[in-house]
Amino acid sequence: MGKRYDLVVLGGGTAGLVSSMIAAGAGARVALVERDRTGGDCLWTGCVPSKALIASAGVAHTVREAGSFGVKTAEPEIDFRAVMERVRAIRRAIEPHDSPDRLRESGVEVIEQEGRFVAPGALQVEGRTLGYRAAIVATGSSPVIPPVPGLAGAEPLTTESIWDLDVLPERLAVIGGGPIGCELGQAFARLGSKVTIVEMADRLLEREEPEASALIAETLIAEGVDLRIGTRLARVERAGGETVLVLAGDRRDRDDGPAGEKISATHLLVATGRAPRTAGFGLGEIGVEVDAGGRITVDDRLRTSARGVYAAGDVTGALPFTHVAAQQARLATPNALFGLRQKISYESVPWVTFTDPEVARVGLSEAAARERWGGAAQVASFDYEELDRAITGGRT
Repeated sequence: MGKRYDLVVLGGGTAGLVSSMIAAGAGARVALVERDRTGGDCLWTGCVPSKALIASAGVAHTVREAGSFGVKTAEPEIDFRAVMERVRAIRRAIEPHDSPDRLRESGVEVIEQEGRFVAPGALQVEGRTLGYRAAIVATGSSPVIPPVPGLAGAEPLTTESIWDLDVLPERLAVIGGGPIGCELGQAFARLGSKVTIVEMADRLLEREEPEASALIAETLIAEGVDLRIGTRLARVERAGGETVLVLAGDRRDRDDGPAGEKISATHLLVATGRAPRTAGFGLGEIGVEVDAGGRITVDDRLRTSARGVYAAGDVTGALPFTHVAAQQARLATPNALFGLRQKISYESVPWVTFTDPEVARVGLSEAAARERWGGAAQVASFDYEELDRAITGGRT
C-alpha cells in the first residue's frame, strides 16, 4: 500500500476539480486521478465550445438581419475553419484554470493515469495502490448512441467529436430535439448548413414549458431548419458516401415495415442524451451500487452504498449541469472529510438552453407544480411583445 490520503477523487471534470480544491484548501491530503485531461466535458466538449460556436453563429445572424434595423449589409461570408479555430482558441484560453499545474499549486496531487478501486480503502493506479480514508467518484458521463439499426455503423458525430470539424456540413441531420440538438442545430443553420432535426417526442425541449417549446420551434422553422417532431428514426443507411435517415413516421408505430421517408445528409449528429461513466472503475469491488441505467445510487448527502465513498456530478444521474456538479461537490467534500450531514436539494435549480431566444427556468415547471399542488398552483405571465424595451431592441 502506497501513501494514504484523506481523500481520493476519481475524475477531473467539474465535480472532481471542485472537490479536490475544497479538500486541499481545508488542508487535507488529496489526490485527483484523471486518465484523460482535467476540465471535463464542460471545457472540452460542452459548455465552452458550444457557447463559443453559438456566439459566432449569433454574429452571422445579426449581420443577416441587420436590414430590419436600417443597416445595409450583405450576406455574411462564413470562414468555418476560422470559426472552429476560434472555438479551440477559447478552450486553450480557459484551459489553465482547470489544469493539473493549477491544481498542484493549490496542494492537490494530480495523478494522470487510469484509476480503479480494488478493495475498500484502496485505489490502484498503474502498478501502485493509493490508500484513502474517503473517496469521491466523479467520472462524469458520455454521449449515448441509441440502438437504431445502422446508426452506430454510420459513425455519427457526437458532442465529443463535432469539435474536430474544419469543413462546414452542407446538410446536417440532428437526432434529438433537446437542449443540445436545438442549440447546435440553430448554430449550424445560422452558419450556413441545411439542418434537419428529428425528435421522437411530441415537441422540442420536452422538459420546458409548452409555450417555450412552441416558440423555439417557430424560430427554428423561420430560420430554415427542417423539424421532424413526433417522428421515429427507423434505421440509418449509407449511400454514395452520404448518410441516409429512414424515418418511420409516427413515433408510436413500432413496425419498421417498408422503407419510409428518407433524408440524406452529409453529416449526422446524435444529441439524444448522455449516460454515466461507471464501467471499468471497480465500483463493485468496494460495494458501490449502480442502477440499471448506470447511475451511482446516492442519498441526499451524496453518500454511495459503500462506506466513506461519495459521488458527485453526472455520474449520479441528477440534473446534468455544470453548476449542479459543482454544488454536489461543495456538499459531498466536507461530508466525506468531516462527517457533516449537509443535504442536496434540486427544488430550485436554475438552467438555460442557449438557443436564440434563450429558454431559462428555475425549479418546477407549471405541469410539475400542478401535479404537486393542484389548484393551489397559480400562474402569472407576461408577453415580451408588450415590453417597450423588447420592442425597441427588436427582441419581441
